Amino acid sequence: MSVALETKNVYENFEVETDILFFKVGSLGMVSFHGRNYNIKKRMSAEQLKSMIAKACFVQVKSDCYVNLGKISAIENDLLYFGSELGDGKTIPVTKRKQAMIRELLKHKQ
Repeated sequence: MSVALETKNVYENFEVETDILFFKVGSLGMVSFHGRNYNIKKRMSAEQLKSMIAKACFVQVKSDCYVNLGKISAIENDLLYFGSELGDGKTIPVTKRKQAMIRELLKHKQ
């Protein structure tokens, strides 16, 4: 029983900047957070969402999707890869234009 409570605590108390690979904004303030091996849906106020989007680590790649620049492991074949190996982690399809923008941001970040 205590193991289940500890696991639940991790899901409720995640750090957006360090734990989240990307998030998608849905209707009525519902945000879907995607971590390495989990997805969490959470309702957020407009102010909370604005402050999260304003952080420099997140970049908009689609109208409803923001990625964490620090968690991107590769950009290949029109996909952003998150994870240590290309076949191991999560991916998001992106346009060539967004790929170029992200490459520039990553270059300046280093």
